[in-house]
Amino acid sequence: MADASRRLVVVRHAKSAWPKGVPDAQRPLNERGRRDAPAAGRWLRRHVEHVDAVLCSPAERTRQTWELLAAMLDSAPDPVFDARLYGAAADMLLTVVRELPDDAGCAMVLGHNPGMADVVMLLTGESPKMRTSAIAVLRLVGGWKQASPGGAALVAHATPRG
Repeated sequence: MADASRRLVVVRHAKSAWPKGVPDAQRPLNERGRRDAPAAGRWLRRHVEHVDAVLCSPAERTRQTWELLAAMLDSAPDPVFDARLYGAAADMLLTVVRELPDDAGCAMVLGHNPGMADVVMLLTGESPKMRTSAIAVLRLVGGWKQASPGGAALVAHATPRG
């Protein structure tokens, strides 16, 4: 499958709360985020056939986004929580994408801005707004190891709201 077309689904976590005294990595979703994350899952169910692999930041708000989003999918793989995704810049995100398993035809990376917006820009040259719960679907040709700046096309973008 090394030469096949691949899809990368880039997702920014849903809207989070800012409780006083709670460290950034432990901030939960707020009420809007708890509504929007399932809406993102419904959008993915309609527009992305399946997801073979999921890489997710270990932050509480990304974990909660994944749980609510995944509950709306027909089938969802077990996520891999990768600490490198927390606050990652585009170059680190590209490194992580290049490590995706070869047998994954469609993979999701769920994380934080500005990294999510920056990696979409790095890979496609386009800069769709990556608000909370935003989804960008990218098409790459070749294996994950060959992912490179400008080497992808933006095929869909949405910011589902619940």
